Amino acid sequence: MKKHTLIGIIVLTLMFLGLGSGAGIAFAQEDVAKHPSCPYCGMDRAKFSHSRVYIEYDDGSTFGACSLHCAAIDMAVHIDKGPKFIGAGDYNSRKLIDAEKAFWVIGGKKMGVMTKRAKWAFETKEAATAFIQENGGEASDFEKAIRASYEDMYQDTKMIRDRRKERRKKQ
Repeated sequence: MKKHTLIGIIVLTLMFLGLGSGAGIAFAQEDVAKHPSCPYCGMDRAKFSHSRVYIEYDDGSTFGACSLHCAAIDMAVHIDKGPKFIGAGDYNSRKLIDAEKAFWVIGGKKMGVMTKRAKWAFETKEAATAFIQENGGEASDFEKAIRASYEDMYQDTKMIRDRRKERRKKQ
């Protein structure tokens, strides 16, 4: 077997296993394969694997979003379905983690996904603290982060509508 072919196979294997680049980690996640794009905004969940949310409902259905903003929309629309599991993409590793056990950061200088006030999940308290030291924001738990998503919903959807309107004008 030629050397470059073997190297290619190794790189693809590492990406599939989630040991390669950030994009490789996203592609190795089953939830991204199951729900490749967000049904509310169309965003690529692999590209936004650091902010994605995955919900397993008590009726057996699943939902994949690009962000906590879009996940909050789905939970509001499907109010009779109870979430059995909510996963979120770890900001650093892009790995899917338990959103309710995650250490969340609300706000800071990094622009959020589908929101002005960012909401990021971290697997460890140390990672969340390091992010806050570098970018600002407030330490939080999932309950406060999802509540903030609902509180921000009007301003965020207005911002998205205005951006899309401007984009259509330019076309």
